[in-house]
Amino acid sequence: MSNNLPPTTTAIPSVLVSLYGNLRDGRVVHEYTLKNVNGMRISVINYGGIVTSLCVPDRSGKSANVVLHLSSLAEYEDEKNQAHLGSLVGRCANRIAYGNFAIDGQVHQVDINDGDHSLHGGTQGFGRSFWDIEILPESNDGKIAIELSLCSSHGDQGYPGNLKVRVRYTLTAENSWQIDYDAQTDKPTLVNLTNHSYFNLAGTGSVLDHELTLNADRYAPVDVGLIPTGRADVTDTVFDFRQPRVLRELLSSGLANEPQFAFTRGFDHHFDLNRNHPTGLCHVARLSDQVSGRTMDVLSTEPGVQFYSGNFLDGSLLGAHGSPLKAGDGLCLETQQVPNAINDRSQKTQRPSTLLIPNERYTSSTVYCFSSLPLP
Repeated sequence: MSNNLPPTTTAIPSVLVSLYGNLRDGRVVHEYTLKNVNGMRISVINYGGIVTSLCVPDRSGKSANVVLHLSSLAEYEDEKNQAHLGSLVGRCANRIAYGNFAIDGQVHQVDINDGDHSLHGGTQGFGRSFWDIEILPESNDGKIAIELSLCSSHGDQGYPGNLKVRVRYTLTAENSWQIDYDAQTDKPTLVNLTNHSYFNLAGTGSVLDHELTLNADRYAPVDVGLIPTGRADVTDTVFDFRQPRVLRELLSSGLANEPQFAFTRGFDHHFDLNRNHPTGLCHVARLSDQVSGRTMDVLSTEPGVQFYSGNFLDGSLLGAHGSPLKAGDGLCLETQQVPNAINDRSQKTQRPSTLLIPNERYTSSTVYCFSSLPLP
């Protein structure tokens, strides 16, 4: 990326570009901060496409950062950081069993980085890649956007094909953050892109008293390697979020009684969305914090969502204010295709949903809509 930065605007909405730091190899990383007319802000760096902050007003207008983040570029780059905080995830989000799969009879082995399996694209996946960023012209309706682009070469982390990826982050005047993904390949390959931000609508403390609703009748139980083993009905289980549920209650119940939690330590499961139509935006989830009044509705074109309650945050990473990040400090709602779809035996009669072939485009959109609850 060129170091000749565009001039910063002072109008609202605006985009501010600032120096964030240098990678170990000397490459310069910049932070792009988008601000809308209501004072909502999102900051993104071109290392990993990482969202370093997402500042949203509460019911009284007080703004707070509602995503977990680290205090420096060195901490994001550190190999000990395996939490994927705020990063773009790819080529293939979630797990691929044993890191191998076949396309047209040819077996491919991709990077193993999660026990026996491959997770979120491998050790040097998109969340550790250097992205080019372009500021897009402001639209007439107050939307501001940046576009991130990346060329992932054939053999990157073991994946076949040269893959061109574009991701657009848009901030609207209505306090929505939209992510639009686009990818093309010159050889058949796997693509499943998502964002791995950890949300905490209180802006501090834990998410255990947040309420969550998921638009899903079915979830995917997993084995000890967290590979899905099929589908199960959520009825009469801790996985039933069809009505608002307080996380603390379900986590406590699950840790005491749910066999899955013996190895997942909490929620780390894929949910199939109840879609009325196969395409278009579908309501995924609602997350709310009664104290601040902040509410986040998630919509997506994807068929499912991975709900992760941050179970493996063990205090080894420090947040921006020096506090250890621990389980329950944030949660992820990763909109995506079915995990391990390429190896899913139940889908063998269908084309795997994560398979992208030449002359086709991978497209996906997810929107995070923020609002506030009235005083109780």
